[in-house]
Amino acid sequence: MIDLAIRNVQVLDGTGSAAVAADVEVYQGRIRTVGSAGPARREIDGGGLCLAPGLIDTHAHDDGAFFRHPDMSFKLAQGVTTVVSGNCGFSAIPADAGQDSVAASGGILAGLEGQFTDLAGYFDAVLARRPAINNLMLVGHNTVRGITMGMEARAPTASETAIMRDHIDRAMAQGACGFSTGLIYRPGRWSETEEVIALAKAVKPYDGLYTTHMRNEGDRLLEAVEETLTIAREAELHAHISHHKAAGRPNWGKVRESLARVDAALAAGQRVTLDVYPYTAGSGRMIEYFDLDDPNRALAEVIRIASCPAFRQYEGHMLTEIADELGIDVTEAVKLVLTAPGGDRTICIHFIIDEADIETNLRHADMMVGSDGIPDLRGRPHPRLFGTFPRVLGRYVRERGVLSLPEAVRRMTSVAAATFGLQERGQIREGYWADLVLFDPNTVLDTATYDDPKQAPEGIRLVVVNGEIALENGQHRGAGSGKMLRYRRPAHGETA
Repeated sequence: MIDLAIRNVQVLDGTGSAAVAADVEVYQGRIRTVGSAGPARREIDGGGLCLAPGLIDTHAHDDGAFFRHPDMSFKLAQGVTTVVSGNCGFSAIPADAGQDSVAASGGILAGLEGQFTDLAGYFDAVLARRPAINNLMLVGHNTVRGITMGMEARAPTASETAIMRDHIDRAMAQGACGFSTGLIYRPGRWSETEEVIALAKAVKPYDGLYTTHMRNEGDRLLEAVEETLTIAREAELHAHISHHKAAGRPNWGKVRESLARVDAALAAGQRVTLDVYPYTAGSGRMIEYFDLDDPNRALAEVIRIASCPAFRQYEGHMLTEIADELGIDVTEAVKLVLTAPGGDRTICIHFIIDEADIETNLRHADMMVGSDGIPDLRGRPHPRLFGTFPRVLGRYVRERGVLSLPEAVRRMTSVAAATFGLQERGQIREGYWADLVLFDPNTVLDTATYDDPKQAPEGIRLVVVNGEIALENGQHRGAGSGKMLRYRRPAHGETA
């Protein structure tokens, strides 16, 4: 007898094809049949709702969340069954017990525990917590540079370059999907293009990805795109541009030019993909965005505090509100927050993106979706951590018609799986792993807001991870069936 039968559903198989009425059988973690299901140990009537492959978050910072929050409720409730972590140059690995990688990342890697030093050790440590969802890892430039050179604002020596390449090679050999950079952040911002190319070449034997938070997403966006394409072309890698945007009002609309440049590269035969989050605000480590000797007033005026260990009372407030309350200039409020003990770990939200640019991005062929959520749940995180994927399905598919439902599902499943080398995932197909989400296309919607961000979405009825029911009717089932995935290979601990 099969393990699970999901009957009476509209199957969106992830390929972009229209939904078809069918049942789905699950046996030993995999999809056994798509068509007519026989008797099962557990049967679910889908009530004519849509059944899709589990959604894939292509841009996550969940490296530490798998320790601090192994139930991963904020992703599971969205229908997300797999995340790609280690983005923006910050990854859990390589690690050194003598260094504080959490502090070095400004809290982005918060939650890391254990004595692991490499990817295999990290995977073992996470699996011991019985994670609710799957995780795939990138190896990050900032982490590799920091562990090798500290915060030295200089070019690496030949021996340091060799050490960094060894770290990257080891991570790739153990299943990482690529090399990520965050060239706006320290210490990555101190690297020249040539350094990044030299390190990215360590990925070439594995045909992995070069993913990047580019050096500039505002006034010099187009130059940053050119640098990205150059790095990937010289290293002979697939380039993936993270959270594509044109930041700051003077740059709104520039995404059309950057996408045109991507299209030209694609036409010339270069492999390039992108992802986007569906919000008009970004979020990140606040200290990276300001020169404390001369804080940018325009930016300060659109910043909201998400997490602030130095001043918890400021969380959820705009800098302008804080400045008014204290009777100081907004640029002085920037200095107050960032120079306080622990101020460098402040996470902010900045309202810098044009709504029209989001739609332009989503309409671009094969544009994927990444939440870019920073899982610090003590404060008021960006609502994208809880709402990204239902927001696309509800607001941009159903309400605005920017994408059709089959196409949106394709972008968030099979396209992501193919790009990031996920074997036998991303489609509802016989023999594939049973990562599934049952949702109501007429009601699915994000409910998380900037004022009240930690809210589960509506319309997600069932989530299955590797054949086990992980979420049902809003209730977490504690299945703990997530796997640590490896690039173009079976999951960690599994053989072909």
